[in-house]
Amino acid sequence: MDPALQRRPDLPPPVESMASRLNWLRAGVLGANDGIVSTSALMVGVAGAGTTLAGILTAGIAALVAGAFSMAVGEYVSVSSQRDSERAAIRRELRHLDENPEGQIDQLAHMYELRGLSPETAHLVAAELTAADPLRAHLDVEYKLDPEDLNNPWAAAASSAVAFTLGSLVPLLAALLSPAAWMPWPIVVATVVALLVTGVVSARIGGSGKRLGTVRVLLGGIIALAATWSIGTLLGSPVH
Repeated sequence: MDPALQRRPDLPPPVESMASRLNWLRAGVLGANDGIVSTSALMVGVAGAGTTLAGILTAGIAALVAGAFSMAVGEYVSVSSQRDSERAAIRRELRHLDENPEGQIDQLAHMYELRGLSPETAHLVAAELTAADPLRAHLDVEYKLDPEDLNNPWAAAASSAVAFTLGSLVPLLAALLSPAAWMPWPIVVATVVALLVTGVVSARIGGSGKRLGTVRVLLGGIIALAATWSIGTLLGSPVH
C-alpha cells in the first residue's frame, strides 16, 4: 500500500459522507437511465427497419453488452485519473509538511482567516488540527479530499456496468415478453414508464422539482426513440 495512503492507527475509521453516498446513487440512476434510453432507441430503430423479433432482441443484447463495457471502461479510466491526481496531491502535501512544518501551519491558518476566522482563532485551529492529523487538515481545506475515502476505479466501473445493464433489461424484457406483432410499442411503453421512475428518483436525489426533472428525462428519451424509429423506417431494410 502507498505509504501516503496509510492511516494513523490512533484515529477512528472514516465514515462515508452523505454527499459521497448521494453521488454514487446519482451515478447509478444516470447509468440506468443511459441503459434504458440507448438500448431502447437502438431496438426501436431496428424495429422500424422491419426486423424480426429475433433481430430486435439480438440488437438489444448487443447494445447491453457494448454499453455496459463502454460505461465500465470509461468510468474506470475517469476515476483512475482522478485517483492518480488525488494521490499526487497527498504526496505533495506530505513533502511540504516534511520540509516546512511550521510554514504549513501558517498556511493553514491563513486559509482559515480567508474563511472568516480571526488571526488568533485561525492559528489556534490550524495548530490543533495539525497536532491531530496534519495531512488530513491540509487536504480537507485545500482539496476537499479525505485520504481515507479515495474513489475505487474498479468499484466505479462495476457499478456503472451493473446500472447500465439493469436499465437495458427494461426494453429487452418488454420485447421478450410481448408478441412480435406489437413491436415496438411494448418497448416504448416500458421505456416511458422506466424513465418516469428514474426522473422522479433523479429529482428527489438532486432536490429539484419532480415535475421538471421527470419532464426533462422523459422528453429526451422520447426524442431519442422517435429519431431512431424514423431513421430505421426511412433508411433501413428488413434484417432476418
